Amino acid sequence: MRAVADRGWTDTVARLVHAAPAGPAGNRLVTVDGFSGAGKSTRARELADRLGAPLLEIEDLCPGWDGLPRVPALARRGIGDPLAAGTTLRWTSWDWVRDRPGPERTLEPAAVVVLEGCGSGAAKLAPVTSLAIWVEASADERERRLRGRADWPGYAPYRDGWRRAEQELARSGGAPERADLVLAG
Repeated sequence: MRAVADRGWTDTVARLVHAAPAGPAGNRLVTVDGFSGAGKSTRARELADRLGAPLLEIEDLCPGWDGLPRVPALARRGIGDPLAAGTTLRWTSWDWVRDRPGPERTLEPAAVVVLEGCGSGAAKLAPVTSLAIWVEASADERERRLRGRADWPGYAPYRDGWRRAEQELARSGGAPERADLVLAG
């Protein structure tokens, strides 16, 4: 695990992404994992912009508030394996407003795809991941950020269950320990 300084971090990480081993189809999956409120969405967006890569969010395919444990397998099947094979990425989105499956989404394989969200760095995705990033922030800072977000009122009733699920996923999948890089959130 390697920490990257904040200043100029996107250039440093972009070099690491391009130096990372490509999958069988010649492309790379970069995962940006961390606990809720750590800053992973911001970091992933900045990195995807720097790389000119599509950014996919775990929340788009997570099947509801109790679905986080299923995310690694869903991401592997719909995103990781197809990217490694050079075929169209395909997954069922989740309609959070109606709390049910949403429309199918597709993406043609790109040279680099950034996958952001809790569980994106899980062991299940490791065989198809070129570079795994963990975003770290203190528990107090994460909670402060979460409570300041516009979507906090909708998230608040599920916070405790989601926290337990993401902690168990990090423990069982070893994402923080297996990360190639750790970024401050």
